[in-house]
Amino acid sequence: MTTPYQDDGQQQWAAEGQADEGYADSAATTAVPAGGKKKRAYAGQAYEFGAGGNAAPGGQGAAGAQPPAAVGYGGAAGYGAAPVGAASYGQPASYGGQQVPYGAPGSADPNATPIAQPAGYGQPQYGQPQPLYEAPQQGYPVQTPGVAGVTQQFGQMGVGAQPLPAAQQPGLQGGLAPAQRLNPLVPVDISAQGAPFHVSDLDLPPPPIILPPNSSVTPSPHSNCPPKYVRSTLNAMPTTSSLLKKSKLPFALIIQPYATLHDAEDDVPVQYDQVIARCRRCRTYINPFASFLDHSHRWRCNMCNLTNDVPQSFDWDGAKQQSVDRWQRPELNYAVSEFVAPQEYMVRAPQPLIYLFIFDVSYAGVTSGLLATSARCILESLDRIPNTDRRTRLGFMAVDSSLHYFQIPRDEGESSDSRMLVVSDLDEPFLPTPDDLLVNLSEARSNIETFLGRLQGMFASTQNSGSAMGSALRAGHKLISHVGGKMVVLSASLPNTGFGKLDMREDKKLLGTSKENALLQTQNSFYKSFAVECSKTQVSIDMFLFSAQYQDVASLSNLPRYTGGQTYFYPAWNAARTEDAIKFGTEFSDYLSAEIGLEAVLRVRTTTGLRPSAFYGNFFNRSSDLCAFPAMPRDQAYVVEIAIDESVTKAFACLQVGVLHTTCNGERRIRVLTLSIPTTQNLAEVYASADQQAITAYFAHKAVERALSSGLDAARDAVQAKMIELLQTYRKELGGGNMGGGGLQFPGNLRGMPMLFLGLMKNLGLRKSAQIPTDLRSAALCLLSTLPLPLLMQYIYPRLYSLHDMPDDAGLPHPDHGAIVMPPALNLTSGNLVPYGLYLLDDGQTQFLWLGRDAVPALINDVFGTGDKNALKQGKTSLPVLDSEMNERVRAVVEKSRDHRGKGCGSVIVPPLYLIREDGEPSLRLWAQTLLVEDRADQGVSGAQFLGVLREKVVS
Repeated sequence: MTTPYQDDGQQQWAAEGQADEGYADSAATTAVPAGGKKKRAYAGQAYEFGAGGNAAPGGQGAAGAQPPAAVGYGGAAGYGAAPVGAASYGQPASYGGQQVPYGAPGSADPNATPIAQPAGYGQPQYGQPQPLYEAPQQGYPVQTPGVAGVTQQFGQMGVGAQPLPAAQQPGLQGGLAPAQRLNPLVPVDISAQGAPFHVSDLDLPPPPIILPPNSSVTPSPHSNCPPKYVRSTLNAMPTTSSLLKKSKLPFALIIQPYATLHDAEDDVPVQYDQVIARCRRCRTYINPFASFLDHSHRWRCNMCNLTNDVPQSFDWDGAKQQSVDRWQRPELNYAVSEFVAPQEYMVRAPQPLIYLFIFDVSYAGVTSGLLATSARCILESLDRIPNTDRRTRLGFMAVDSSLHYFQIPRDEGESSDSRMLVVSDLDEPFLPTPDDLLVNLSEARSNIETFLGRLQGMFASTQNSGSAMGSALRAGHKLISHVGGKMVVLSASLPNTGFGKLDMREDKKLLGTSKENALLQTQNSFYKSFAVECSKTQVSIDMFLFSAQYQDVASLSNLPRYTGGQTYFYPAWNAARTEDAIKFGTEFSDYLSAEIGLEAVLRVRTTTGLRPSAFYGNFFNRSSDLCAFPAMPRDQAYVVEIAIDESVTKAFACLQVGVLHTTCNGERRIRVLTLSIPTTQNLAEVYASADQQAITAYFAHKAVERALSSGLDAARDAVQAKMIELLQTYRKELGGGNMGGGGLQFPGNLRGMPMLFLGLMKNLGLRKSAQIPTDLRSAALCLLSTLPLPLLMQYIYPRLYSLHDMPDDAGLPHPDHGAIVMPPALNLTSGNLVPYGLYLLDDGQTQFLWLGRDAVPALINDVFGTGDKNALKQGKTSLPVLDSEMNERVRAVVEKSRDHRGKGCGSVIVPPLYLIREDGEPSLRLWAQTLLVEDRADQGVSGAQFLGVLREKVVS
């Protein structure tokens, strides 16, 4: 079946400005304790007060003063926040009350006088702009770029609106325009003797994108794409392929088309007026970097330079039958906007939302409580499933050694009883009835509720241990492939019969050896070929896997990988554990409520001379540059590598991401994200504008690809070799030879990269170890290749917070913006853990509360409600709710650490909380310690050793 989008080149826009308020911080409701109790000196009761991880200089932590905490992703100056006084994203900017004259910008007449525009609007200021990429710690050597540089930086911030006369401008000779001044290179010594990495480096925004003045057609602060949607590994792009090759840096985009799970929380403007404005040749959508000519009757494409006619209705509101101000149109002011596509450009009617649930009703699926819990969760979430257009349809199947179909009648029918139809033919499964297997949620709501209430009882006494999951998937595909939709698989056992049968192949003797690589490969080719077939018919698959035994995640994860789905892994899950049941119930309910894009395609368009060359993520590459998603989730990111085929002569290059999809409520929409990046012929400017987090995300995807093709050793070696290559290149080309005192030079903006690379090599997915079960490793590889960038960074380099000596305001709402204030994060080393402390360690997937062996009874009592440390339940737990200030603050910090929305991304994951006693269960303690990236553990080196290895390779 063809995609309903004939070709995305034939799609239209629709427009009418509409904005939702940004999402208010959900944690803002935490009450401030009355009376302002005095902070307990828990550390002081054991040792000298002020000796903990958050102490002032001179206390514990020989590295010296902790730097001031940088603003996090979701803080007041985070990526999602607008600068003070600016319109929030998605709301038209007033531009200081000045009405921009019609047709003035971009006049074709070279002698025309441009309209006066605020200085420096070429650099969009999402969050707090940083004029220099300054080091976060006092005492770091920062190079001052001189008067000319400071003047330029203030100009970029719009300070001092009056330009100097040509004769007085620094660097201006004979009235010629000065060369564009980009981010200055700030070299630092990243060795332990110099200015080593601190975790607060990860809270800095990427190096600013400094565009030439008047780059965009309107002076909007939102004209360039915010980094929470698209991040480039390079915020100053080499003009030639040879310079890119010389830099050894990758040029790639990390694309996260959606920053929330729900449209209502997203503030991207949507247009409804269906006005078409696309380049005839390259099909680029008009955007803030296009220019207007011929009295604004024509516009020039900023990708291929072709001149196009402006649509006649571009300045006319058809609904209100009145003229509109072109310069207020969202597509000319916002780099991220969404358009409603007109109906006549579609091959078929917009696809309805279809969920087909496939339950594992084998002995393992029933006795673990999976069947009962999932049925009850769907029942309680029926109101949350998107159904605005009342077309959403549900279907239910069950599988053991046979296939069970359920026929649910409509509510007004003669009978309200659902019927179970059993098919035992696993090789050629057939549909036992033509209708009522997919039912409209609105028309059969009551009978669906009755069915879900009875489902558990139908299989309560089963002894059947078979699982014909492969055959069930083929049958489910037959059921929904004529329309498309989502198959939701809930399985607690290995598919052991019928189509796609898998064998128990894990052998603990192979773990940690070269033969382990075979276990990460797909065991049965069915899972890849079937997934590709599903992608062609707009069927997406999500796998929820719960087995206490080997389940072959490596094979099963291919189904989501090629269909735009996700693999959710719950090892040894059991509903009898309250924490297990609550975690799955919360996540599954949020998963069902999330809005997804159906029958979606993604395409990246670029300035002439550039092209997308490689794609990474969960989708199927349908052609050289088209990524197909039967369903596009809101909580995944994708990586697109960009190649330079021809020299780029423009001052800046543009890249545009277009996502065409059907919304859950039956609207065709096109989301357009436009990013502009300055070009340079200077290698120093390329390095000074490199984004360490985006580069790490790119190499995480490359490492997963290498692990699956060549093995884990090859993947780790490639990551380390890349780090050495970058340091060698920097030293040779920009470092000016050797540094005295055994230092290791690198740009300040890349200071964190060695530790991020070390964290990647030590991640569960890639770590050298004979103790990691294959299923856990495979699930971790899935996360490394799908997580949005903020969560990926936390997964690679987890967050560690000291709770026993938090600052007075930590764990309380901030007086200005209401978000919970977090304690300053600590580097991941056991040197930051004191024996009387309480710490939170969080990698975004699991949270650990670490209780030191000498923790004082008062602290334990205030947080846990008992003074007896030995009475505390170790392992999976939840914090009690007590009427104590310390308990409230610790709970607030734990909850805020889970807040993905505050980090600027969507996620359904609720990390489980484990209590670890330093003198308690050794296996739990060792598990938590594997997250301390800078410590030496298992077969890995410490952070200091890693830097030593790098220096040895670089200097020798």
